[in-house]
Amino acid sequence: MLGIRTVLWTLSVALSVVTGADFKAHNCSEVRQASIAKGFSFENVPLQETSGDHLRVCPQGSTCCTSEMEDKFGQRSKLELENLVDETSHELRSTFVSRHKKFDEFFLELLENTEKSLNEMFVRTYGKPYMQNSEVFQNLFAELKRYYTGGNVNLEEMLNDFWSRLLERMFTLLNSQYVITEDYLECISKYTDQLKPFGDVPKKLKAQVTRAFIVARTFVQGLSVGREVASRVSKVSSTPACIRALTKMMYCPYCQAMPSVKPCNNYCLNVMKGCLANQADLDPEWNQYIDAMLLVAQRLEGPFNIESVMEPIDVKISEAIMNMQDNSVQLSYKVFQGCGQPKPSGMGGRSTRGISDVFNARFRPYSPEERPTTAAGTSLDRLRIVWSAMQHSLIDIKEKLKLFKKFWSNLPEDICKPHRLTAGNATDDDQCWNGHTKGRYFPEVLKDGLTNQVNNPEVGVDITRPDTFIRQQIMALRVMTNKLKNAYNGNDIYFQDSSDEGSGSGSGSGCTEACVTEFDFASTEAPVVGADRSGSGPMEDSAAATHPAPSAALLASLALSALALHRLWR
Repeated sequence: MLGIRTVLWTLSVALSVVTGADFKAHNCSEVRQASIAKGFSFENVPLQETSGDHLRVCPQGSTCCTSEMEDKFGQRSKLELENLVDETSHELRSTFVSRHKKFDEFFLELLENTEKSLNEMFVRTYGKPYMQNSEVFQNLFAELKRYYTGGNVNLEEMLNDFWSRLLERMFTLLNSQYVITEDYLECISKYTDQLKPFGDVPKKLKAQVTRAFIVARTFVQGLSVGREVASRVSKVSSTPACIRALTKMMYCPYCQAMPSVKPCNNYCLNVMKGCLANQADLDPEWNQYIDAMLLVAQRLEGPFNIESVMEPIDVKISEAIMNMQDNSVQLSYKVFQGCGQPKPSGMGGRSTRGISDVFNARFRPYSPEERPTTAAGTSLDRLRIVWSAMQHSLIDIKEKLKLFKKFWSNLPEDICKPHRLTAGNATDDDQCWNGHTKGRYFPEVLKDGLTNQVNNPEVGVDITRPDTFIRQQIMALRVMTNKLKNAYNGNDIYFQDSSDEGSGSGSGSGCTEACVTEFDFASTEAPVVGADRSGSGPMEDSAAATHPAPSAALLASLALSALALHRLWR
């Protein structure tokens, strides 16, 4: 079929050339007017058609064009292709620019308002002890922001470090009658997983925060990469062969005294497929990138929704603090078992009132009317309204992304739309410009991509030399798609989950001789302080042999602490 069409095309062209000699010369006034309307300022447009032997691109029969006009037409053709691609890709580029800005601003504002909300609630609830240790929480949000903005932060390790710092500060506050040294705190940190001072909150929050931030950061990075790739690829670099083909298609009708005749649709498609062959090669990777973006967008709407994780984070951290307060006596006892009894602070004998005063200076629990809720007036109230709008933005961006699939391979069709650049859809239309005269265009439309242009009848394309710049954009999309797929599964491409690994042993505990490598408890409950241990079984006997019984002074101190807590929390 292709061979028959090519033969017919050749005969049609030959016939037009032979019969053209019998036609009388056309008046070129219409060409002059059309050229002026297009912004050209030609001074020497022929009054009538002359010999076109001087032409290098357009047919060399009778012509209304000078060499200067043909050169100017070539320059304008290159510019018009750039403008056509820019115009066609405008919605694509503007969508990525605006949505990246919108989502980025929201996530940053969410972080800022979450930190403000926590600070307001903790100042109101915990007062001076919080303010004296607020840098622990400030560092948490600083690291979260650093991660979100692209910093080299391991979220899992950072969150573990936050809880370790919080444990150190709280243990010191809750045991201010002792001298708690850095070495002693290091010993405590080795048993955090066994002690679970904050209950299950750290584990649950780590999973939620890690997944939510990975998804949020990767989604915004994905929008950024899409924005940059679309912007770069839309800047077309035309080859000399492409410029010749464009000139022949767009302006050679002027030279033939037919300035109002538009190119045939299939003719335009073959020219554009040749000129934009490298852009079409972007499509397979672009489509995979779009699919991955859609998957991550689903995560933003579902369990990995960063807003649903960050909004109640102040309440969750407060619950963890309360859990440690509730179990402070048992926790201290277990720590003293494992790390030895710390030295008294040297304040001498302490009355019950003195211990109560110390506790009044520590983190205090909520009264029922103080207990915060996620709906209580916080700095996040406005963010809830914003997030509601963002949910609509998510729906919008998903619909947009679906429309942007196959964008680059569809570019020739979008540019060659009927009545935009071409005469119409009909392939057998004999009222369009076919590259030689007004008549039907017979060659078949080629497939997309560089390798399919080997026999392009309109544009000479070197299929052995892919565009290096486009190949760089393909690689950028491939890397981003890999990150998106990892984010969909809750994994950071740079920091894989290390929960199965050990928690780290450090360079030495720095403990006293009473330290042991791990706690050996007879049951999940802490022994009652001062209880008779004479009836203990073999495991208890072994533990007693390994860990000397607490001194009478220590037992008395813990008992008084329990009494003070009881009175305070009534």
